[in-house]
Amino acid sequence: MTNRRKFECDVAVIGAGPAGIAAATAAAEAGKSVVLLDDNSVPGGQVWRGGKPSDESPAAAQWLTRLQRTTARQIFGASVFQISKTRLEAETATGTIDALFETLILATGARERFLPFPGWTLPGVVGAGGLQALIKSGLPVSGKRIVIAGTGPLLVAVAAYAKQKGAIVVCIAEQTSWTKFAEFGVSALLSGQKSRQALNLLWQTHGIPHWKNSWPVAALGTTHIQAVRLSHNGKQSEIPCDYLACGFHLVPSTELAQLLGCNLKNGFVAVDEFQRTSLPGILCAGESTGIGGVEKSLLEGQIAGLVSSGQLDRARDLAPARATTQRHVNSITQAFALRKELKALPEENTLVCRCEDVAFGKLQQHSSWRTAKLQTRCGMGPCQGKVCGAAAEFLFGWKIVSIRLPAVPVSCASLATLSVGAKSETIRGGLQ
Repeated sequence: MTNRRKFECDVAVIGAGPAGIAAATAAAEAGKSVVLLDDNSVPGGQVWRGGKPSDESPAAAQWLTRLQRTTARQIFGASVFQISKTRLEAETATGTIDALFETLILATGARERFLPFPGWTLPGVVGAGGLQALIKSGLPVSGKRIVIAGTGPLLVAVAAYAKQKGAIVVCIAEQTSWTKFAEFGVSALLSGQKSRQALNLLWQTHGIPHWKNSWPVAALGTTHIQAVRLSHNGKQSEIPCDYLACGFHLVPSTELAQLLGCNLKNGFVAVDEFQRTSLPGILCAGESTGIGGVEKSLLEGQIAGLVSSGQLDRARDLAPARATTQRHVNSITQAFALRKELKALPEENTLVCRCEDVAFGKLQQHSSWRTAKLQTRCGMGPCQGKVCGAAAEFLFGWKIVSIRLPAVPVSCASLATLSVGAKSETIRGGLQ
């Protein structure tokens, strides 16, 4: 029989990255009963993946320590598969979670955007952020030749981390132009904390070729990547490598917000100055409201946590700092917009949907995401279109409108607990 635990709380927070940690901490410190859920095994999200204060930045140490001192109930390895305006269901390794809440804070973050090109499914071709996560999890890269390609500030951060761990970073291939990159650099240098971060990353990546107007054309190899063909200023060259870490910036994880019916704006969850969505009692913070980094996520998380506990004046005091981070969001969006040449990378037999083995040529025969799904099963595999959906949106200009319950793949046993009484543990009030 499936173990089913029931919780009743004032505030439920989904996502334990910087935004979720800040939100849960602020709400719990105000005396609210809080449940914080995340599908990872430790807090920190993709940015502070280590989960231990000593493993990360001073900001991570501060917030992770502060969270541990609160009464917030932390539940990890929990995948939310069903949600309403007052209740959520999540699956864990030992059973299911049934949480009733008064206020919900979505801090679901973002994920990498992958664009298909010949050979992108070869072993050894990984996401840029994915490679960083693998290294943090123990992947040995000392002496390995790594090419880092795509677009966005993450590429430089990954290059610095890989170099620190002994990898030979052959080059960084950035698709944006020198002009746009320089404008972004000036913007970052004019921002206090961002300038220190930028200069630190530049120092750490000193000596690594950082090409602009450059992107992967093909990954070459048989059973594993052996080289990558790069386009650089209109000329192509083949570069031997052991890994190709490739990511074309980030896309927000808005599935739960869409399932609830929250309004979106330009692909992100629309919020007001208090992080309130279009639905009463539901707030959203972090990268799912706009890609802007850790500082923005922490500020928005704090605002959401303060608002959930009725501290509007304290939340209002953070508005100027939040406005500054929004300018950084705008500069990132402008600097790393995808160029049209990337739409020509896939060949007819290049897979776009890896889960269902759907090639680019098959998708070209359809006029919308809906018809492509009906005829090819594109987006109907385990990832539920999280990878191919973003790629199809860019390649074909399709509107991706197929979010449905359950939000993630879930076992039949967990679904059965929705209607069949199972062993339960009800926890009320203070939840530590």
